[in-house]
Amino acid sequence: MNYPSPVMIDALFAAQKAFFATRATADIGVRKQALEKLRGAVINNTEALYTALAEDLGKTREVVDLAEIGEVLHEIDFALANLDAWAAPERVPTPDIIAPSECYIVQEPYGVTYIIGPFNYPVNLTLTPLIGAIVGGNTCMIKPSETTPATSIVIDKIISEAFAPEYVTVVQGGRVENSHLLSLPFDFIFFTGSPTVGKVVMKAAAEHLTPVVLELGGKCPLIVLPDADLDQTVDQLMFGKFINSGQTCIAPDYLYVHRSVKETLLQRLVARVKSELPHVNSTGKIVTARQVERLVALVAETRGTVLVGAQAEVDKRVFSATVVDSVKWDDPLMAEELFGPILPVLEFDDINGAVDLINKHHPKPLAVYVFSKDVVQAKGVIDRIQSGDAQVNGVMLHAFSPYLPFGGIGASGMGDYHGHYSYLTFTHKKSVRIVP
Repeated sequence: MNYPSPVMIDALFAAQKAFFATRATADIGVRKQALEKLRGAVINNTEALYTALAEDLGKTREVVDLAEIGEVLHEIDFALANLDAWAAPERVPTPDIIAPSECYIVQEPYGVTYIIGPFNYPVNLTLTPLIGAIVGGNTCMIKPSETTPATSIVIDKIISEAFAPEYVTVVQGGRVENSHLLSLPFDFIFFTGSPTVGKVVMKAAAEHLTPVVLELGGKCPLIVLPDADLDQTVDQLMFGKFINSGQTCIAPDYLYVHRSVKETLLQRLVARVKSELPHVNSTGKIVTARQVERLVALVAETRGTVLVGAQAEVDKRVFSATVVDSVKWDDPLMAEELFGPILPVLEFDDINGAVDLINKHHPKPLAVYVFSKDVVQAKGVIDRIQSGDAQVNGVMLHAFSPYLPFGGIGASGMGDYHGHYSYLTFTHKKSVRIVP
């Protein structure tokens, strides 16, 4: 794949600046037409996306329909149904000190925006922020992940079919191209990826005082209390931990289970893994061979006990569904977010102590999951752990609701999006006072 030169990137940026200055994107009708075009282009390239995502990440059509294409189309439809209401000025009272006057708030576009897409859900997590940029009235430059090249080509095709480059365009590239893009004075930057690169993005944005949203990650705990429905817990672990080979920012990163139910839970979980994910490639593909090598090294270094899995084929980029028991907080598997199909298992006796250890070792995760039949007790647990999001007796599916903001806190990110929150994220609140 040929990457654009800095001169070409600068020309695209200048074209978007000029186009935004015409205020063409301020028109609500133009924004709706753009959403319709994006929707049509995604549907027209469905088969190409199936093929590309299978090649890059080993995703099945069912996973693509659920977590890639389906989610993008749902967000578009939700925005189309609600954009008129979102864009209406918000009338506010006028205090006596500034009367007589009329006061209201409008949401104003930022301008030229930059979206840096990740590899793990390259369609959803690149195009869903784009929906926010469009409904907000912005132009947008997109850099999809270079580690999912087949999908990035299809994303480029979708955008080229739907938009003129001065409105929305794709810039293919790696670190060099991203560094040059980050040197430009964008009006807003939206990044999804690792905390390490997030710091690079934030530092570059600071040079121009550019606002940013950082969607990062962290080690999300799944906490099992003694009264939990163990079959329900296993169901959710099988879905949340192993879909997309564990490469989901809100996947349960580790299992933290009460000692009294650990043995029974693990027996059921291991049996399900052996039955439903028996092969080294059962969970799909890891994004790069280097990442497979990293997972292999972590399992080799762990002081825990491997109950199932730990098989890998580096050249094919696959790693089997793996459960590792008797893991401690200082284990290599607990050093950072795993982003792979490995489930470390820790145990606790006292939930108060367990919460303290989570907050000590891996504070402010992107999500916290608690399983218990006592919802009041479970809510008490999530109330004591700062996190981007949380669920009781479920995992991950909160990210599918356009009514819920999605985002992190602290090292797991800043800012949020989805539905109305995407519109708010990609616009600036402008206070207006009119004196008669």
